[in-house]
Amino acid sequence: MRRREFLGACGAGTLARVVARPEPNRSTLKPVLMKLGCQSGPTTDERLQFFKRHGVEHICGWPDNWEKLRYYSVEDLSRLRERCERHGIKLEMVQLPLLTSTHIDHQARPAILLGQSPERDRDIDDIIRTLESCAKVGVPIVKYNLSILGVLRTGYSPGRGGSRYSTWKLAEAKPGKPLTRAGVVDADLFWERITYFLERVIPVATELKVRMACHPHDPGVPAEGYQGVVRVLGTVEGLKRLVSIQESPYHGLNFCQGTVAEMLENPATEIYEVIRWFGERKKIFNVHFRNIRGRRDDFMEVYPDEGDVDMVRCAMIYRDVGYDGMLMPDHVPFHPHDPDRSQAFAFAYGYIRGILQSLQYLPSA
Repeated sequence: MRRREFLGACGAGTLARVVARPEPNRSTLKPVLMKLGCQSGPTTDERLQFFKRHGVEHICGWPDNWEKLRYYSVEDLSRLRERCERHGIKLEMVQLPLLTSTHIDHQARPAILLGQSPERDRDIDDIIRTLESCAKVGVPIVKYNLSILGVLRTGYSPGRGGSRYSTWKLAEAKPGKPLTRAGVVDADLFWERITYFLERVIPVATELKVRMACHPHDPGVPAEGYQGVVRVLGTVEGLKRLVSIQESPYHGLNFCQGTVAEMLENPATEIYEVIRWFGERKKIFNVHFRNIRGRRDDFMEVYPDEGDVDMVRCAMIYRDVGYDGMLMPDHVPFHPHDPDRSQAFAFAYGYIRGILQSLQYLPSA
């Protein structure tokens, strides 16, 4: 057989095998209930058009001037929901107007995390008012942080195409001052404040049927703490303890996959069972679907397709445990030609959307 005939025969055989491959039996596959989402703001008409253009039809949104509000009224949330619906987008979640990821020294209303009474009781009452408004308007989830130190990073690392990747290297960390306005907060004191909050809010959320999604501490720090603060929600065991306090189907996590990966010594092998543990217990209410390169105390936030974690495998696990919420980008890389990170978000949307579409063909992880 001549070389050309031989190669032609091989090519035909390969093509025949591809064509003959049977279609997957979709009836045996788990249904894909997840949705592509986003939380980047502000929730303006312009931003909603951006979401819609890129296939994002479910979001976490913010009312106008949300940072200046003590709580969200029915009118605030109704206007926001109606604005989203005009663009064919569903308002799945809102960020509370307090308990954000901001460093405690820059928070306007820090009483809950500082353990200050009666101010913290006043703030808890305002959170309950927001939950009541969510229940009336039909917003099923609120997200919040219980963070004193905010998001800790040491700088940027060079990335592909001139991008810059947000980086944390504990060995290079140099806090501007030894303590925050919170002073020394050891594990026992932090848990006391968290428990005080949850005991007063979770029963109300349960009665109202509004899910409360708590974000982990980003990143975890050494057991002895950082700037005098022990980050109790900076370990997997800490997150397990959190969801066990005031056990309720309406008490769970804004599961930041990137932040959880940052807690692990070997994210590439450990993250999957963590997802499964919380997912099987229905404690995942929202997913920040981002990737990192590195490990605990030394990592950078990269594009979702180039990190150490197998994102397709993660998505398969979310599907298999029946997770039905949003997968959303978070902390996308920066580039000087993309100052608002819209290009990076658009890339992440397409990446996530492609994964979601592929899941209908993929067996269990």
